[in-house]
Amino acid sequence: WASGMPSDVEYSPVGEGLGMREYWLYVWLRRAAAIAAHVTGLGLTIIIGLMSRPGTSLFSWHPVFMSVAYCLCMTEGILLFSAEVSPFCCKSRKFKVRLHWFCQALVLIFGITGLCFMIASKNLSEHAHLVTWHSLFGVGTLVATVVQAACGVCLMFPKLSGLSSSLSRLKLYHATCGLVVYLLATMTVVLSMFSDWFQATVKGAAWWALFVLPLFPALVVMNQITNSYLPRKKVTC
Repeated sequence: WASGMPSDVEYSPVGEGLGMREYWLYVWLRRAAAIAAHVTGLGLTIIIGLMSRPGTSLFSWHPVFMSVAYCLCMTEGILLFSAEVSPFCCKSRKFKVRLHWFCQALVLIFGITGLCFMIASKNLSEHAHLVTWHSLFGVGTLVATVVQAACGVCLMFPKLSGLSSSLSRLKLYHATCGLVVYLLATMTVVLSMFSDWFQATVKGAAWWALFVLPLFPALVVMNQITNSYLPRKKVTC
C-alpha cells in the first residue's frame, strides 16, 4: 500500500499448495498439451490441404490458404511465446516479437489471398456471397485480424502512435483481442466442416475427429494468454 499499511490479500503463484509430485505432473501435462497443439495445428493444415486437392479449381485454393494462415501461422505465432514448449525458448523477447510479427504478416497475406480465391470462385459459379455462417464468421475474422495487426503496429511504434504512456495497457488489449481473433478463427474453421464440400469429402468418425481437432489448440492458446496477462488469483488471509 502507498500508506505503508500491510495488505490483507496476497497474490498466489501458480502451483502453490501443490506437492512436488503434483507440481511436476502439472508442468508435464502443460508441456504435453503445448506439444499436442503444435502437432494439431500442423496436422490440420496438412489434412485440409490434401482434402482440397489444390489446383483442381479456384475454390480448392481457398481452404489451403486459409488453413495455412490460421491453423498454422497464427497458431505458431502465438505459441512461440509459450513458457512450456517453444522452439525459440532460448531466444530473446525481441527476437520472438519479430518472429511473431512475421507470422502474423503471413496470416494477413494468406488470409486475403484465400478470400480472393473464394470471391473469384463465387463469381465464376454465380453463387451468392455471405449466405452462410461460415462466410460471415470468416469475413469477421479477417476484419478483426486487420484491426489486431493495426494494434500491433501501435505496440511496435508506440512513440509514433502517441500511446507510449499506456504501453502496458495496450499490451493487455492486444493479447485479449488476439485471443478473440483466434477464437473467431477457430469458430470459422469449425463452421466450415458443416459446408456441403466438407461433408461430401469427410464422413462418419473421421468427421467427428476433425471437428474436435481445432478446439484443442484454441484451449491451449486461451490458457497461455490468460495465464500470461490476467492478474493472479487473490487469496484472502
